Amino acid sequence: MTTAPPPLVALPRTRLRIPHPSTAAAFTVRPARRDDAPALAALSRPFVRTGALRERPLSLYLANAADFLVAQAPDGALEGCLGLRVHPAAGVLYNFCVAPHRQGSGVGARLLQAAFSRARNRSLTALFTATTGSGRLFLRHGFAPVGPNLAPAAWARSLDPARGARVLACPL
Repeated sequence: MTTAPPPLVALPRTRLRIPHPSTAAAFTVRPARRDDAPALAALSRPFVRTGALRERPLSLYLANAADFLVAQAPDGALEGCLGLRVHPAAGVLYNFCVAPHRQGSGVGARLLQAAFSRARNRSLTALFTATTGSGRLFLRHGFAPVGPNLAPAAWARSLDPARGARVLACPL
């Protein structure tokens, strides 16, 4: 006795982009150094022009280089960066950007995972960020919209209401 094979089921198409293994492995994530400051500023500049990031002077990148994680290509070029500022019990992610030619390749996700690891190592209980964009990457990694009153007060006061940013949070 034989049974008929199950009918074929059409699966819906998705827009999930899976990075090619050689692309994802073609960079390393490491803590930024003070001498990375000019590259951090240069990497951020196109996003400042579009309004996605606030303008920050080179002196700020120099002073806060220890906040940053960077994605570095084998040739030494910085492909992405993400700042993590520590506040009591919580952290704030800021200045998150990935070079346009690397978007969708896994660079942003790896930076975000490294920030989660850094935050947990510092015993933080939550991460916050503000975004003027869709925030899809944050939402996929457990962030949800919250009121700024739940965020670290000093950071929440520094937000520019004219930018219309949404505050997102993720418990750790």
